[in-house]
Amino acid sequence: MPQNRIFTKTVTSWIDLLEELYRDSWDPVIGRFRSACVYRGMGVEGNSLNTRLVRVASGYPDLAKLEAHIVRNFRKYAHSSEAATHSVWHWLALAQHQGLQTRLLDWTYSPLVAAHFSTEDLNLYDCDGVIWSVNHRQSNSFLPPAFRKELESEGADVFTTDMLDRLCESLEDLEKQHDEEFLLFLEPPSIDVRIVNQFALFSMMSRAGCTLDEWLSGHPEVARKIVIPAALKWELRDKLDQAGITERMLYPGLDGIARWLARYYLPRKTDDSERRGPE
Repeated sequence: MPQNRIFTKTVTSWIDLLEELYRDSWDPVIGRFRSACVYRGMGVEGNSLNTRLVRVASGYPDLAKLEAHIVRNFRKYAHSSEAATHSVWHWLALAQHQGLQTRLLDWTYSPLVAAHFSTEDLNLYDCDGVIWSVNHRQSNSFLPPAFRKELESEGADVFTTDMLDRLCESLEDLEKQHDEEFLLFLEPPSIDVRIVNQFALFSMMSRAGCTLDEWLSGHPEVARKIVIPAALKWELRDKLDQAGITERMLYPGLDGIARWLARYYLPRKTDDSERRGPE
């Protein structure tokens, strides 16, 4: 594999997927299977890792200023419905969770939750899906010294809002931290049950206009792409359902139940050879 390319593997079966997702998960220091990776599943393999902010406002002259306006106004109008906090990182995570445009990108600690998101949309079953895997311990080695020191002092691999507050108190402060862009991972407060059940965390670039695709192209050794062929999606989806990785678990509440049932009982349009299953 060329050194400037991200390792990419196209899986051929459910077992092949599990082998790839849990590759190198053994941690000899603690003698346990604990992966150093986080995961992001997407229904279309060719889609970018752009944030909502970049996707919606890529032509805006100053994305950092636009993001600051969005978060400031969200904070102003949402303050009465949330616990009071001065942390901009808390409000940034909350805004992202509610669907606003920020520099954050959704990830999960769970490889099977990522597999769910790569097979959730039945309208994309004619497209290959993908699960991205990023080793956050390796990506942390490219952080500025003060950020690495904060992680080391806490014995952590990802940042909390409190940890980031000690390093920079605003988005403007973060933008000025280092000459080169860097990637960090933020574990949000347990805002609601969905955050907890999805084992969720966010990636964040130090500059609003920098994309993760760009950063990974310069640091390909920290990432892997696991491609899920369109023809394999139905098998994976059925086995994830049987394992309980469904909308009912990931979106607790009536809307999650409705989403699960609407998908689960939708008749599959298939030819006779597919209906018989694998030989």
